[in-house]
Amino acid sequence: MEEEYEAEEANLPDSLYIYPQIEYNGDTDSLFFNDQKRRIDFVLVYEEEKEQSEKPIFQKHRRRREFYEDSLMDMGLELEATRSVSDGKTVFVKVHLPWEVLCSYAEVLHIKLPLQPNDLSAPPPAHSCLTKHFHPSADLIPAETEYFTAPFERSRLGSFCIRDRGLFFSPSVRTRMAQYILSRASYELRGKQSKFGINKLLDSGVYKAAYPLHDCKFHEKAQDERCPSERFLLYKEWAHPMNFYKTQPLDLIRKYYGEKIGIYFAWLGFYTSMLILASVAGLGCFIYGYRSQETSTWSKEVCDPLIGGRIVMCPQCDRECSYWRLNSTCESSKKLCIFDNYGTLVYAVFMAVWVTLFLEFWKRYQAKLEYEWDTEEFLEQEEQARPEYEAKCIHEHINPVTKEKERVPYTKCERSLRLSCGIGTVVFWVLLIVASVVGVIVYRLAAFFTFSARMRQDLRALEPLREYVSPQMATSITASIISFIAIMLLNLAYVRVAIWITDFELPRTKTEYENSLTLKMFLFQFVNFYSSCFYIAFFKGKVVGHPGEPVYWLGRYRNEECDPGGCLIELTTQLTVIMGGKAIWNNIQEVLLPWVKNMILRYYKSAASEEAIPRWEQDYRLQPVGKLCLFYEYLEMVIQFGFVTLFVASFPLAPLLALLNNLFELRVDAWKITTQFRRIVPEKAQDIGAWQPILQGVAILAVATNATIIAFTSDMIPRLVYYWSFSVFPYGKHTNNTMEGYISNTLSVFNIKDFSPQSRPLNVPYWFHNITSCRYRDFRNPPGHPKQYEHNIYYWHVIAAKLAFIIVLEHIVYFTKFVLSYAIPDVPTAVREQIKREKYLTQVILHEANLKLPAVHIAPLAPLAPLPDGALHGTDTETHGL
Repeated sequence: MEEEYEAEEANLPDSLYIYPQIEYNGDTDSLFFNDQKRRIDFVLVYEEEKEQSEKPIFQKHRRRREFYEDSLMDMGLELEATRSVSDGKTVFVKVHLPWEVLCSYAEVLHIKLPLQPNDLSAPPPAHSCLTKHFHPSADLIPAETEYFTAPFERSRLGSFCIRDRGLFFSPSVRTRMAQYILSRASYELRGKQSKFGINKLLDSGVYKAAYPLHDCKFHEKAQDERCPSERFLLYKEWAHPMNFYKTQPLDLIRKYYGEKIGIYFAWLGFYTSMLILASVAGLGCFIYGYRSQETSTWSKEVCDPLIGGRIVMCPQCDRECSYWRLNSTCESSKKLCIFDNYGTLVYAVFMAVWVTLFLEFWKRYQAKLEYEWDTEEFLEQEEQARPEYEAKCIHEHINPVTKEKERVPYTKCERSLRLSCGIGTVVFWVLLIVASVVGVIVYRLAAFFTFSARMRQDLRALEPLREYVSPQMATSITASIISFIAIMLLNLAYVRVAIWITDFELPRTKTEYENSLTLKMFLFQFVNFYSSCFYIAFFKGKVVGHPGEPVYWLGRYRNEECDPGGCLIELTTQLTVIMGGKAIWNNIQEVLLPWVKNMILRYYKSAASEEAIPRWEQDYRLQPVGKLCLFYEYLEMVIQFGFVTLFVASFPLAPLLALLNNLFELRVDAWKITTQFRRIVPEKAQDIGAWQPILQGVAILAVATNATIIAFTSDMIPRLVYYWSFSVFPYGKHTNNTMEGYISNTLSVFNIKDFSPQSRPLNVPYWFHNITSCRYRDFRNPPGHPKQYEHNIYYWHVIAAKLAFIIVLEHIVYFTKFVLSYAIPDVPTAVREQIKREKYLTQVILHEANLKLPAVHIAPLAPLAPLPDGALHGTDTETHGL
């Protein structure tokens, strides 16, 4: 069979290139063919290696390229080739879609085009004298004319607002149609089965690149008046670093890059603006905690030489650890008061309400954009199948809806097998992440033992440093750094695995592909980034036993204990390291690496000056746009959203850090796609897709995590129980509503004679004289009690209070979220009325046009060019008619 195919390829005609190779005319800013009339809608790039032209692989590439370009011309496209002005071996094939082809595919894809100007009254722009400086210049970027639109039909050509054929189809629409055709043109015919699609040719190296052109240089306008210079306007008013304070020109972003890019930047800008309120509240909570650290009763008791200085604490590890005084944790106790105070409780409730308002107001804003951008009736079930899916359709089955035969790439059994393999691989990698977390925990246990051995309290030289450098702090910082490195390494590996699994599952549409990949990646990232934080928040220090009977990991390592003030400060440290490290690493990847690559490329290809090379070659020197570039941007922000909401009770400054990062991220992403990357192929999108339910799920989980952090990780509930038990309603002497004696109340007593031989410390400090007992953090009966070292009644009071707090707080917050979600409609009333009014007027316009338009006025257009077998199924994602 393979020999027959090679023989068939050998018999292909050598004269498939019927378009000329034109010499470059020297117009560096031109977006047209050499005749200066036909617009360049797409560019294909390949390299000719004359010295390697006899190799079979290069001959195969040449035959496929010739067959593919011949298919494009059969489909009505016009091609023109030009060699590079710098190396001579690179060939640029320029693609143009004639008017007949544009009309044919606009009808096939049901692209909505303008009928007549919109006469509905629009609210005036809210630009006052004070706020106009925060908006893009209206002189450079004027407001666009609104139109009534309808899916294009050639039979109703006279109904559409066609003032200039060259401008009727915008460059972004022309690019989308060109991409659609390029993705379905054949490059190989093996028997009755054809292979098609530009993506396969790019992956196999037949072409080096395929991209649409930027309309000008980013730092100067085009000389040709037919070029709108939208890239220059975007750079000047949006991507330039000096305009960080201005709002985004979303309509121009959508017009130049498409709705999918526009909706991302709209969401990122809305999220960033909502973070301002959360940041102000978080900063206020931090200031309140900072000012109260010196007046906190429990912090004073820890630092007081007559209270904390006289409390001897039990060793926190076996043999190598020694006794220590409570006031050695004075500084960490003060820092803990910054984050562990009553203001944190109020802030956690505030953030639960904030996240609900954020999601509800985003739905309203998204509905407004859907109406303005003509995507409110976007139907995913009518989306086109992916070329990769169509190319593998070899099985037949009966469609349950149409009862007709159609081709599918796999049987039900094969589909189940593919899904099972994907699920098994995902579970394996999740378990691998859990194993890495366990490895970090083991490191923490071993590192604490080592640091404790090196920082023995009997070394007087280290005594002044113990207030600032403790074994717990050293262990927490180093473990956080190691955990971050493990997270990034596993992330790099899993990205490829997730893409491979999703490709293997072979989803039908691009939306299904992205949703499947989104679910896998978020599940992995959730476990990868948050597992160490969940360990510190909910497991560390919870099951440690008591000094006489400690709990061991793996039968060897003694379980970690928290500081006397709790594990909250360690959770804060972990969050700071991961959030800060992730932001720095992402900016290096997104900004520094593309910029360095472009600089190196310009250095090695500097034979011709930048002013002498044409637009298509200038764009070829830019970085290629990845297939999932937008996916990674969403993933980065959603993971950040998780840090801001899931653990905000332990770190009120998280929204402020996220705000500062996003202000930088917004302009960096704008600068990156405008100056460093080739132009992105515009795509249609109605909303942010699968990320919306993920955000809602994170918001729901955040209520439970913050309530649990306040109850079990912070020391707030024990303080409240002590306050109400011993201060407001004292069992004994009235204490005048103060927290005096709280620290002593939270520390149990242990007789040092009850140490087991493997736990007894080898060395004791120089100040340890005539001391028979030590203290540890727990609520247990003292030595000599009939049930010594068992939990006392106060312990169960505290546990009951913690559980009651979680239940009450969750019910109050969830009820508030439900009320807000019900009270705030997803679509504003004004937008809903405008949608109904526009539908009505559009139907009237089309109906009157059909009555007045005689049949002879319908211009005959070229029929739809043939496509590969199975390449067209259904209608386009833009099918949202009237």
